[in-house]
Amino acid sequence: MATGSSSISLDKAERVKGGGAATRLGSVPPKIEPFVPRFDHNPKELKSWAKKTGFVSDYSWGAETSASEKNDSSGFDLEKGLYLRNGGSSPKIEIDPVLGRTKPNLGIEIEPVVRNERDGAVRGENQRRRTWDEPKDDERKVRLNGNGNLNANVNGIVNRNANGNEVPAVAPAAEPKKEDGGVAERDAKIDVYPNDEEPAHGGWRRPSGMKCGLRDNPGFVPLIYYGLQHYLSLAGSLVFIPLIIVPAMGGTDKDTATVISTMLLVSGITTIMHSYFGTRLPLVQGSSFVYLAPALVIMNAREYRNLTEHKFRHIMRELQGAIIVGSIFQSFLGFSGLMSVFLRLINPVVVAPTVAAVGLAFFSYGFPQAGSCVEISIPQIFLLLVFALYLRGVSILGHRVFRIYAVPLSIMIIWTYAFFLTAGGAYNYKGCSPDIPSSNILINACRKHAYTMKHCRTDVSNAWKTAAWVRIPYPFQWGIPIFHLRTSMIMIIVSLVASVDSVGTYHSTSLRVNSKPPTPGIVSRGIAMEGFCSILAGVWGSGTGSTTLTENVHTIDITKVASRRAVEVGAVFLIFFSFLGKVGAILASIPLALAASLLCFMWALIVALGLSTLQYSQTASFRNITIVGVSLFLGLSIPAYFQQYQPEASSILPSYFVPYAAASNGPVHTGSKQLDFAINALMSLNMVVTLLVAFVLDNTVPGSRQERGVYIWSRAEEVATDPSFFSDYALPRKVAKCFCWAKWLGV
Repeated sequence: MATGSSSISLDKAERVKGGGAATRLGSVPPKIEPFVPRFDHNPKELKSWAKKTGFVSDYSWGAETSASEKNDSSGFDLEKGLYLRNGGSSPKIEIDPVLGRTKPNLGIEIEPVVRNERDGAVRGENQRRRTWDEPKDDERKVRLNGNGNLNANVNGIVNRNANGNEVPAVAPAAEPKKEDGGVAERDAKIDVYPNDEEPAHGGWRRPSGMKCGLRDNPGFVPLIYYGLQHYLSLAGSLVFIPLIIVPAMGGTDKDTATVISTMLLVSGITTIMHSYFGTRLPLVQGSSFVYLAPALVIMNAREYRNLTEHKFRHIMRELQGAIIVGSIFQSFLGFSGLMSVFLRLINPVVVAPTVAAVGLAFFSYGFPQAGSCVEISIPQIFLLLVFALYLRGVSILGHRVFRIYAVPLSIMIIWTYAFFLTAGGAYNYKGCSPDIPSSNILINACRKHAYTMKHCRTDVSNAWKTAAWVRIPYPFQWGIPIFHLRTSMIMIIVSLVASVDSVGTYHSTSLRVNSKPPTPGIVSRGIAMEGFCSILAGVWGSGTGSTTLTENVHTIDITKVASRRAVEVGAVFLIFFSFLGKVGAILASIPLALAASLLCFMWALIVALGLSTLQYSQTASFRNITIVGVSLFLGLSIPAYFQQYQPEASSILPSYFVPYAAASNGPVHTGSKQLDFAINALMSLNMVVTLLVAFVLDNTVPGSRQERGVYIWSRAEEVATDPSFFSDYALPRKVAKCFCWAKWLGV
């Protein structure tokens, strides 16, 4: 035990009055030592802490041995994590506190071990000598158990734990003796697996609390159930972006239904591709909110404000071209291996404020849009909070329904409630047409009610009437993409933000599925595949790029399902539903106020997930809290400065779109309209400014690796030495053969 612990010295136990005969410790009153703060740590506690924080130490435990322990622990060195016999030294053994298994220190050459037949001692050829002398005259057997108690059993002596309480004595077992009849060899045992649960499947075991592990196959029917469950919990992130961008682009209800179907198709295809060729983690690919803000900036440009004819198709083609260029850059960043270099500068202190800024960027849209129909939006937000927080522990037939299906359940309930309000005449106004609310602006008596009718009624959408029963989305369905330098520059920078977001998601997910963090090569492979998937999203015309959804971390945590096959089966269902035009039409008919209120919850969840990344660093560090605070504040304040240079937009655009119109009226004037638009647009995006500030501060302000929370990416050598680690991220054999030349991709 470490200095200050209350362990009992065996030497003191043997010095008992009464003629020198060995007696039991129980006959001697325990000596009460003065209180000294303890510096030792319970191995179980360290393992639990390390699993939560992602800490991987070069030492087994960071405790230092006291002088008494050097005599009592029979040469067991806690700092080195090994047992020394006869003063000898063995190669350093590292114990991974996250997974609780030993790993070799590849940085130290392990010397051959030989046995001296004369005295039976095991020594290395060139043993290092200890600076302190070890006792060699006592027969002791020391066991450091998982509870951190030092139990000594010497010739029937009563054991005492760290608190000084007696433990019933156990008859000493026969110990192996040396050939010459000398003292028995001393032994030390470390309970790496406290619960005696050896890892299965070649060193890999299902994480505690998980119903289904990464490589588990529970059967066809459970896979269908788990797959649908996974995507239902992500419903708000998958299909609600078109409800925002398509009406803002001047699209019809039929266009909204088509874009939703396209998103379902692209999400299903890209998820399967990432599951097979990317990081191979159970992560859903979809239209990320990272691309929503730049899409709003592009569609609110000055030249598009007064465009009436084919406005939707023109803006969509502009977005397609920008997404394709930005995705090509992201794919090149991954396939070339440059992402591995970039990863050295990406830490939790950078990831946390950047991801949080993605959700905070829409505070001007969230409740201002939801407030257009408070009788629907407020019950929706309230019901979401009740299901997700207050009823999360309620179990129905063994399933925590409210926690897993909080989003779809609340939508169905409030949507039904809104239908009864509409059918009951709550939004019927004399002389106003309920079918075409936009035409009511021509009538003075109905002008003030047109906005409410459009956002609250459940029958204003004609998507169900106009959408086809079967329609297969196809590439370039909106026309040939348009490529402009200004929009391409915006999407290139946004692809970097999406990559940083995905890095944090990879790391957090890998810890939840009980796998080691991916190596830089595996991360590069995942980013490269995300870039390729975003190219497909640009070709099909989904309006935004495809990337790993941050909400995956929350979904895996609440469903306790991390099966790769379940995610793939759910992706097949997405592809099937994308062919049914009426499915997209049903989703397109959701009232805008209902969608905005749900997104208020989703964006808040993204903010929370982003800030939770700080758990991998020292959150109480003044350096870290200052960097995060300054990054978030400047990430909101600097864009507000750029957004105030738009007096024209405030009278033309709705108030919730005004912050995204700064690109055309910003304060930057370099003489090039293309460059001015790009710089003003980027500096008006909260996530871009936050990433820039956090990146510069974290990589210039001095701080230790542990303080900064540097991601401890697994060394490439561990892939060859740990088969279970390799099997978690390894590509299929035939694919790996094709990419065997790309060693920097973790193949």
